[in-house]
Amino acid sequence: MLDKRIIIKGNKDGLIAVINMYKFKDFEEMLELLKEKLSRGKKFFKGATITINTNLKLIDEAHMKKLKHILFEEFLIQDCIFVDKEEVQDKMFNGVSEGRTKFITKTVRGGQSIDYPGNIVIIGDVNSGAEVRAEGNIIVLGSLKGQVFAGTSGNEKAIIAAFNLQPEILQICGIITISPEDEEKPQYPEVAKIKDGAIVVEPYIPNKYNY
Repeated sequence: MLDKRIIIKGNKDGLIAVINMYKFKDFEEMLELLKEKLSRGKKFFKGATITINTNLKLIDEAHMKKLKHILFEEFLIQDCIFVDKEEVQDKMFNGVSEGRTKFITKTVRGGQSIDYPGNIVIIGDVNSGAEVRAEGNIIVLGSLKGQVFAGTSGNEKAIIAAFNLQPEILQICGIITISPEDEEKPQYPEVAKIKDGAIVVEPYIPNKYNY
């Protein structure tokens, strides 16, 4: 059974380790699981950069120093970046560009449809069977399981972000993608955008997306 207390994912910038410190009794328990997970792909990590996305208020400076030492010495990681997991949620609003923005403070249920000539921020979920369309960005502070269409007026810089991104259909500026079936769903925010003519989905890293 997959232990979701630590989720490790790679992208073009290196590795991201999302760690839920609240699920561990102490730092040492977390460290043992992290080492176990990293050991499975140790030969691929030499010279890589790793971003530790976790609850920083539960890790002190001594813990960080010890963690870095293990990553550098045992796994030959080149650089380690710490990101506060709890601040990621607040900073997801950075994905909303200037312009008109519609805030929806409830879940969009199946059968409902929303269309807005600007950005849409949904503080809730988008259930299966629901449809959301925006000429700008779509930000969902919850689970996104319906159909979402951003950049409908031709905005190639539009993004779609959610705490739990698993849409039935996702489209940005006419480019469409469908969530793969039977794929393990990550337990951290993700953002979808257009890159080189295709939609790519990446873990959300604060301050990375400046639109």
